[in-house]
Amino acid sequence: MLGYSVETEASLVIREKMTMRKLASIVAAAALSLIAVPAIAHHGWGGNVEQVSEMTGMVVESVKLAGPHATMRIETDGKTWDLTLAPPARTAASGLKPNLIPVGAMVTVIGNKNRNAQRFEMKTVEVRWNDKRYTVYPERQAYLPQR
Repeated sequence: MLGYSVETEASLVIREKMTMRKLASIVAAAALSLIAVPAIAHHGWGGNVEQVSEMTGMVVESVKLAGPHATMRIETDGKTWDLTLAPPARTAASGLKPNLIPVGAMVTVIGNKNRNAQRFEMKTVEVRWNDKRYTVYPERQAYLPQR
């Protein structure tokens, strides 16, 4: 006899519901992982001290507008500091562009140093050069020392 029994149909319905639940769980886990990765990758200001610092040093690597944040490097007190600026579009909008400030120029930078004192990194709010101010995070200007 080529028919379906009630028991077989019920088993198929249960199996289909279980498959749908598994699929829904997989989709939910995938969606959560997509949300969590950017949150972990973009740490904001959490890795930096709250105190705002000012340093003057010589540019050893001019502004680079690549990656998630623009960067530059300066040397001061015998140490090379990695400066993390705003995202490239915001940094360029402030007027800071590649090769604007030449290697060898003296700049003053203001921002928040890394919490780990062994890491010579600063999340930079403002770069000062030739009597000009390039504020890459204008919303943080209230934290800057006034001159």
